[in-house]
Amino acid sequence: MTLAILFGGLCVLLALGVPVAFAIGMATLASIAYEGFPLVAFAQKSLTGIDSFPLMAMPFFLLAAELMTGGALAAVLLRFAAMFVGHRRGGLGYTNILALTFFSGISGSALADAAGPGAVLIRMMRQSGYPPAYAAALTATTAVVGPIIPPSIIMIVYALQDQTISVIHLFLAGIVPGLMISGSLVGYNWWASRRRNFRSEGTSPSLAEAVSTTIKAIPALLLPVLIVGGIHSGAFTPTEASVIAVFYALVVGMFFYRTLTPEMLPGILARAAFMTAAVLLIVTMCSAFAWVLTVLRVPQEMSAWVGSLGLSPIAFLIAINVFLLLFGIFIEPLPGVLVLVPILAPMAAALGIDPLHFAIVVIVNLTLGMITPPVGTLLFVTGMVAKVSMSELNRELWPMLGMQIVVLLLITLFPILSVGLPRVIGQ
Repeated sequence: MTLAILFGGLCVLLALGVPVAFAIGMATLASIAYEGFPLVAFAQKSLTGIDSFPLMAMPFFLLAAELMTGGALAAVLLRFAAMFVGHRRGGLGYTNILALTFFSGISGSALADAAGPGAVLIRMMRQSGYPPAYAAALTATTAVVGPIIPPSIIMIVYALQDQTISVIHLFLAGIVPGLMISGSLVGYNWWASRRRNFRSEGTSPSLAEAVSTTIKAIPALLLPVLIVGGIHSGAFTPTEASVIAVFYALVVGMFFYRTLTPEMLPGILARAAFMTAAVLLIVTMCSAFAWVLTVLRVPQEMSAWVGSLGLSPIAFLIAINVFLLLFGIFIEPLPGVLVLVPILAPMAAALGIDPLHFAIVVIVNLTLGMITPPVGTLLFVTGMVAKVSMSELNRELWPMLGMQIVVLLLITLFPILSVGLPRVIGQ
């Protein structure tokens, strides 16, 4: 009965439009009260969830992304990407994909990618004659790469839920899958550009222009290298890396690009604080939720049940993919990780599935939920910017989403795509 209250209450509250954090918290509180546990346990377990040193990296990475955005980073990366592909047929489509992939190595957030440089690119594509729905769909599907290529807020939270893997392992394991998603969209844009006769934009830059644009882009492109390289070398921890990223972004924005002014800092700090509070509220509620599951021995019983089915690892992963694709339609990736990983990770481990491989499958799958109709958050963001209806957007979306599901299937069937890079560089 307690599980019915926990999961049934959560589903009902989400269906009624209650914000995710409050829906999880209210369902958890009702379950605790039904079981007769002291209500103070809810407060204790909620606060325990954010009493974590590694979790301190999250607000600093969010602040670093805000500083780099305020420091004209989006414009710099846009010019850098356009220099390579802007003059080709469908060039703005390629520029969209390349620029957002670069930006994903800084923001760690799909919504930040879509609402920031993504909005600029949608407007540029509309003005150049691209169908607005195509521009919106391409931006939404490319923004999915944000939480997959490091740094990633979701990966930091995942590592807290499954302590058998580290943040740096996840950062490295996400690089190849993220690039595969971007590469699949490049292929689709190539096909669509010829089929629909999208035009090229401008001419190939001169050598002097290329050198100048590259030099200006180097400080922005070095940030993800600094983060991943520093953590991998042991120079600093992920938490220390997030602080270093803030100072790096501040110096680059104020003294190299000179577009970040002291007057902009209060607004930047406020936005970063707001996003941090929203994320941490979800983390606190999910911590209490996970505690109830643990007390009820749900992970252990489900692991034993799956073991009794005699599923092969591949069959289990396929089943999990179907479940997560459906689950991700209704809930965001972050609470999805917090709620499901304590249950699913032990089940995967019991079948001998590499924890790192399983983590990337879960993260990529839940992230695709942000572009899965009818609830996909990214679709609402890009649809509003492009001023198109959801029906128009969905027509353009399905082929792109289909290609990303193919990438997910490849990642699922071939673990080397996710665990290969960490192994090659000695992690």
